Amino acid sequence: MLPVHGTHNALHDQRNENVKIYINGELFPRNEAKISVFDSGYLVGDGIWEALRLHDGVLVFLEEHLNRLYTGAATIGMDIGMSKKELIEEVWKTLHANDMHDNVHVRFMLTRGIKKTPSQDPRLTISGPNLVIIAEHKKADPSSQEKGITLFTSTIRRGSPDYLDPRLNCHSKLHEVMALVQAIEAGADEALMLDIHGFVSTCNATNFFMVKNGEVWTSTGQYCMNGITRGNIIRVCRENNIPCYEKDFSLFDVYGADEAFVTGTFGGVTPVTKIDGRQIGAGDFGTMARQLSTLYKELIHSEVEKTKLK
Repeated sequence: MLPVHGTHNALHDQRNENVKIYINGELFPRNEAKISVFDSGYLVGDGIWEALRLHDGVLVFLEEHLNRLYTGAATIGMDIGMSKKELIEEVWKTLHANDMHDNVHVRFMLTRGIKKTPSQDPRLTISGPNLVIIAEHKKADPSSQEKGITLFTSTIRRGSPDYLDPRLNCHSKLHEVMALVQAIEAGADEALMLDIHGFVSTCNATNFFMVKNGEVWTSTGQYCMNGITRGNIIRVCRENNIPCYEKDFSLFDVYGADEAFVTGTFGGVTPVTKIDGRQIGAGDFGTMARQLSTLYKELIHSEVEKTKLK
């Protein structure tokens, strides 16, 4: 099997073999953590999720992630069954049980619950929501950021909000998986996805940015993932007088870009060196991407310090 390279490359950590996994109020050894085959998430992808980073004892950008989760729950008509405060108490229960303090990636997933029989009908759900929390010791591999990633433009489009809003962080990720499979088969690391009009939208698991003549461009946001890191990169651009535009642009613009990079909760800022076999700019970790990576890390540090002062 070929080695996996992409935005989620992490340094190996032996401690992850013994982490405890949270399922509906109980903690289980990793190899004993199980969910019913009648779970609605397993049966029909009926669920929502979030991923957070624990930095120096602080879950950074927590409110933004919770707002996205609860907006997602309202969108699919699912009652989470607990307040934001109660949910985060369960996340901290998991972190404390694993003695975790820094460089931790936390993914928590909520599905509608257990079904009476295999069906998409929510009225056949016979339990409350299922909550699973997986916390792992995960530090991004710095060599991945220096090397950068390559992208392939998939024929799978980011959909219109009227049939599956791309901003919804849901369990139904098959179209993104299909896009990624195309990219891998084409020899790239990850997929670039266009919107329904043919403009550049996002990637299969991250948000896309390009740099041209000192300006940072990203999509309008109408057809891309509602990335927390994407929003924070736009924020640091504006706070540091870096021209940043949310706009429509095509592959014509991308192929002639000076730099390109992607953003995500785990990897932060990762440079893109090639798209569809074409080298982007100098094909390395560009000046603007490095500057924004540094500013983003400073923002995280600021958020940690502010949280500790509360």
